[in-house]
Amino acid sequence: MLKEIRIHGRGGQGVVTAAELMAQAAFEDGKYSQAFPFFGSERMGSPLASFVRINDKKIKIKTQIYNPDYVIVQDPTLLGVVDVLAGIKENGLILINHEKSAQELNLNTKVKIRTIPATKIALEILGKPIPNTILLGAFAGISEEISLEGVKSSIKERFSSEIAQKNIQAVERAYQLMKGES
Repeated sequence: MLKEIRIHGRGGQGVVTAAELMAQAAFEDGKYSQAFPFFGSERMGSPLASFVRINDKKIKIKTQIYNPDYVIVQDPTLLGVVDVLAGIKENGLILINHEKSAQELNLNTKVKIRTIPATKIALEILGKPIPNTILLGAFAGISEEISLEGVKSSIKERFSSEIAQKNIQAVERAYQLMKGES
């Protein structure tokens, strides 16, 4: 069944890389996938979105995603700036990089919301405030769309050994946090 994911963030946070890694993880899991960004002439720090489609069958559509099953928010400052909930399906799920709980965020929606302090984890393990891989680990932990092994494999393909190992450690922590809360 086709699943569509929209990832929100700011330029320089690895939003495009997150989409590519997610699509690669799905491919590693034996699924079909697409990843593509949407941005104009924005500069570093400007809001942007990337999109991912995952399916068990070939994906023939090539349009932007307007009604995602999942939304991932890499930068919590976007919550008041961009309508990250736009078009999300009623039974959708939103994953937000935030230290507050979903209830504390007080978002006006009926969709399920999960939070994880991805930037905090990134600073602790990676030494940089880039939450993209941590959010992929969390997404693997709360969804059936990609596996932890698929995420780890896509990271190993993308990054050098030392960087890959740190990212895998961060991904595993995020995955376990989400599994523990499930």
